[in-house]
Amino acid sequence: MQVIGKTTCPYCGVGCGVDFPVNEWKEDIRPLENNKNKVCGDAHHPANFGRLCVKGSNLIDTLGLDGRLLHPVVKGKQASWDTALDTISTKIKQVVEEHGPDAFAFYLSGQILTEDYYVANKLAKGFIGTANVDTNSRLCMASAVVGYKRAFGTDTVPCCYEDLEQCDLLIMIGSNAAWTHPVLFQRISAAKQKRPEMKVVVIDPRETATCDIADLHLAITPGSDALIFSTLLVESERRGKLDSQFINDHTNGFKDTVQAARASSPSIESAAQEAGISVNELSKLVEWWCQTERSVSFYSQGVNQSSSGVDKANAIINCHLATGRIGREGMGPFSITGQPNAMGGREVGGLANQLAAHMDFATPGAIDLVQQFWQAPKMATQNGLKAVDMFQAIEEGKVKVVWIMSTNPMVSLPDTNQVRRALEKCELVIVSDCQMNTDTAAMADVLLPATTWSEKDGTVTNSERRISRQRGLLPAPGEAKHDWWAMCEVAKRMGFMKAFNYASPNEIFIEHAALSAFENAGPTLRDFDIGGLSTLSKPEYDALSPIQWPVTPSQPQGTKRMFEDGLFFTPDRKARFIPITPKAPVERPSEQWPLVLNTGRLRDQWHTMTRTGKASILLNHSEQPYVEMSPSDAERLAVKDKTLVKLSSRVGEVLMRAKINEKQKSGNVFVPIHWTNQYNSANVISSLVPQVFDPLSGQPESKHACVNLEPVECTYYGYALALNPLELSAFDYWSDVTIPKGKRYEVAIKLPLDLSSLVHKAVYNKSEQSASSGDIECLTYTNPITNEHRFAFITKAGSESRLVAAFYFSPLPNLPDSRWLTSLFEREDPLNTSERIALLAGLPADVEDKGDIICSCFQVGSKQIEASIHKGCRSAEALGDSLKCGTNCGSCIPELKALIESTSTTSTTLDSEELAS
Repeated sequence: MQVIGKTTCPYCGVGCGVDFPVNEWKEDIRPLENNKNKVCGDAHHPANFGRLCVKGSNLIDTLGLDGRLLHPVVKGKQASWDTALDTISTKIKQVVEEHGPDAFAFYLSGQILTEDYYVANKLAKGFIGTANVDTNSRLCMASAVVGYKRAFGTDTVPCCYEDLEQCDLLIMIGSNAAWTHPVLFQRISAAKQKRPEMKVVVIDPRETATCDIADLHLAITPGSDALIFSTLLVESERRGKLDSQFINDHTNGFKDTVQAARASSPSIESAAQEAGISVNELSKLVEWWCQTERSVSFYSQGVNQSSSGVDKANAIINCHLATGRIGREGMGPFSITGQPNAMGGREVGGLANQLAAHMDFATPGAIDLVQQFWQAPKMATQNGLKAVDMFQAIEEGKVKVVWIMSTNPMVSLPDTNQVRRALEKCELVIVSDCQMNTDTAAMADVLLPATTWSEKDGTVTNSERRISRQRGLLPAPGEAKHDWWAMCEVAKRMGFMKAFNYASPNEIFIEHAALSAFENAGPTLRDFDIGGLSTLSKPEYDALSPIQWPVTPSQPQGTKRMFEDGLFFTPDRKARFIPITPKAPVERPSEQWPLVLNTGRLRDQWHTMTRTGKASILLNHSEQPYVEMSPSDAERLAVKDKTLVKLSSRVGEVLMRAKINEKQKSGNVFVPIHWTNQYNSANVISSLVPQVFDPLSGQPESKHACVNLEPVECTYYGYALALNPLELSAFDYWSDVTIPKGKRYEVAIKLPLDLSSLVHKAVYNKSEQSASSGDIECLTYTNPITNEHRFAFITKAGSESRLVAAFYFSPLPNLPDSRWLTSLFEREDPLNTSERIALLAGLPADVEDKGDIICSCFQVGSKQIEASIHKGCRSAEALGDSLKCGTNCGSCIPELKALIESTSTTSTTLDSEELAS
């Protein structure tokens, strides 16, 4: 009988429930064709109701031990936990005694659990005495936090997911939810299908997959989001659509705010011109906004990752306050978080300007309250260093010990070169991670092996304030330990035994819950209160069902949406309007840096690929990094599709392939954020982004930089496959593409080289002469007309010969499909005669070339889809019936529709040409 464990997905902020086949687990498990061993969505979890995206569906593929950090490492050598913990605690005590508590810092992650976050916050802010506790969540939602706090007095997300389905107007700003929050997007898409009158507006400089369901797409000039909402505010007043009673009874500051909006947006015409859109487009949005009470504004990184992200958030919130569209069904300003526990970290004070339980240093009495509850000997009394400032302080020598936990700042923080300089200079860099080899782990003095998803045990909070259990269903491998345990052991060694003597995450959680309710009444009333969970026994904690905070004795089942009573968490219980003057991004295009760079995520990848990079199925959709550019820019710069280009900015440069897309706006380019030095030779995209950030939130302007792009002359493009890792230092460009067994690389070479010597060195890491001897022979093929070269290394065991490595080179970037060659590494039977011949052809005659993979769930390629369209499948539903594509997570449906449109257009054109001839 199959045993199913229930847990929560570790990817985006949707917070999907997951059913995990516990008793079928093996370390080398792979999903079977009947999906018996795959994880499934939890049909009873209110975030996803059984749905999972392709990343969640393939979580098992990420759990193998390949690359796992299994033992502590100190100064490059395996060590015991005692040695590692003694090293850490001794150094922290030393630097605190000699330089003060601010010489220490934590840099945490929205990937760790709330219990981990709580212990870190308590140790640093209450016992070491520093507020230098920040997180990679600073990079994704800090501006939304400050926007909420300025307006509501607290960091309170007012909405729930049902509001996205119940609204009549959904405005999605800077969010490609179809790729970044796919399960939530499918809920929205299903709601629109049921109610076609529901209007969806996408505000985004790019035409993304999310535009598939949009009734209106405003392709604004990057950074002009606030201008759009200032216009909505002005027009709401001008057209008599304000909720005057709500404004009078429940808000302050409207007069100054609307006056500022009139100054920046005197007319629809001027706003449209400045935002780079047509008057008709902006007028349509204004009309829909003024006519539609049930409106939700759904915003993400396109708003937050800006030098004026806080103002953008408040421009959005101002519109909802002015029209009373908050605290009611189907309406509200809804910031969607990027990480699974970004909100959990906010709850316990995981940001440098926060205290625990949604308190902060500026709130009268908050420091004393927390100190009293913790019985803390040395409370921090002022804000600590935010992420960018923290790493600058490390480089300046002010912070001498940094403990980095479950994140990869060498890839995610802007200006990677500065981050590297900082970590090289730091006296002690501690990295807690589940992976041995990351860009950041390479900088560590002490590496601590951490548990990962399916092993970690605690809670997370999703974007709608819903607390869910992430259960530890598998034993920790090697010597991996929970992050909270490691911090508690350090705290004990520093003399804080009593305060950190937790036996389980349940004990941490109920303390956290009790603090949230501590003196939480009357004039000190706070939004975050889960006191109703503060008495959970361990069995009750283990069985905890998903629940939205606040959870109090009067609201024991949780709270669906906030502010239904019109009362906020400011001293006078009124919301605050914030006057906004829209600001352009700091970096401006110039003759040297003429293109605007936009960064973002891909459909099947997550953050810096430490998890998704291990699943071969997730690299089939986008196997290597690229820069997306318009056809006009490509023609002007003499760039061909798939060729190598160099992108440079004032702080760095990268190499990557070009991807020409007619939907990309001229003068703008887009690059995905995911690739690291572990997976690519020259493409950490944050190395192009300068350290510009919002002065209020400290959130970097990661979605905007100015760059130059130029083609790179390459003699050869190619790919390489091998059973074992290859030595590729002689190649100018390589990208590691995970496959089920063995290694695969996309490569490029700038200068003419002796290819035979190059490939032999790559395989053997020694000279061609010594490599040629032994039990391996090298088959070669050269086409003197096309200048294509192919090499296949196979064992010499006659009929038992097997493929060891293969290299294909061409002057052009279009090469034979490599899937058949990849499959040879997975087989146990030897090569037959026809297959030996086919090695140099690239594909046997009887093997189907699927084309580019569009549907990752069922591995359906573009050529298969185009063939079905030609046979009469002219809808996504028909393609699903024929090929199954789009019938699981639905993430590929926008691409299916685009293929239907382009293929049908091509067929119509060809038919017309045939008739004309």
